[in-house]
Amino acid sequence: MQAISSQGGERMPRLTRRHFVLSGMTALVSTRMRSTRAQSRVPNRPLAIASANRVTLPDGTVYYNGIRATARAFELMRAGSDPLDAVIAGVTIVEDDPNDMSVGYGGLPNEEGEVELDASVMHGPTGRCGAVAALRYIKNPSQVARLVMEETDHILLVGEGALRFALSFGFQKQDLLTERARQVWLQWRRERSERDHWMQQKLPGALRSALQTLDGTHFTGTINCLAITEAGDLAGVTTTSGLAFKVPGRVGDSPIIGCGLYVDNDVGAAGSTGWGEDNIRVVGAHTVVENMRRGMSPLEACLDALRRIVKLYGGRPAHQVNFYALNKNGEYAGAAIFKGAQFAVTDARGSRVEDSAYLLERPPQ
Repeated sequence: MQAISSQGGERMPRLTRRHFVLSGMTALVSTRMRSTRAQSRVPNRPLAIASANRVTLPDGTVYYNGIRATARAFELMRAGSDPLDAVIAGVTIVEDDPNDMSVGYGGLPNEEGEVELDASVMHGPTGRCGAVAALRYIKNPSQVARLVMEETDHILLVGEGALRFALSFGFQKQDLLTERARQVWLQWRRERSERDHWMQQKLPGALRSALQTLDGTHFTGTINCLAITEAGDLAGVTTTSGLAFKVPGRVGDSPIIGCGLYVDNDVGAAGSTGWGEDNIRVVGAHTVVENMRRGMSPLEACLDALRRIVKLYGGRPAHQVNFYALNKNGEYAGAAIFKGAQFAVTDARGSRVEDSAYLLERPPQ
């Protein structure tokens, strides 16, 4: 893979006086800031990578959501922004897009027609993280996850508690179910049968039929965005509306630190999209970062984690899982179980979509 790096600002997420007192982070943060200044002499470029879900508009226009996220993150890092500021700003564009059914406003609902959102964030320079799960009525879960990180001593808030927390910081409740997503949900309800259930590996027939109106992969739609600055500081975010038509309260890998996202500022960052239950079983993002710590390239690290998932099914997996990785040197990769996945990249050469490496041509019949 090509070595690509990044640029960034000195500003870190706000550390409250309470957090300093409770965690004793004062000395650590000053050390990190000195380290950041020293690394800024390294002639690297800023870089952002993200998953690249294809979004099809009603008029047939197609675009990739990850491109807009990485382009915005890169732009902000070049202007001196902290990498976490950059990636959250990038995915907020996607969360706000009603045409994107994989996250935020317009995301596909659970089986009762309610949109439930999950997100996690992690900041490399401080090693801090935050997450929310099963959050209703708030279209930007990534921003709420950051507040969990900055304003509490917790890492994960869920359900009604996450909603009350968001409202206390001024977020406004709104109906997240767009008419387009509602029509897909209604089609699924009309066509589901007693054979459509969630205790099976293959995609239920009614769900498969309903998703034919989309691009076929949105039932596990998620966006992961990772970034590295010129100084070598890393951050990441994963945000999702989860498995389409899921059992209410179902939580996948996206908001679980170490599964849907993991960042170690000394090593690299990794994230995932796809079938979350499979990824949780191998603690995928943490596994990828630890592989890089042991000397694997981002590509080798992703493929090793994917092989662990394939092994769980005796070499015959049915679900797609994608990993994305970025190391301290700015080398990056995207890899998937099955052929056809892509990911977005923005660096000094511009924005583009690249093909992910893969293990298998297609799901076994």
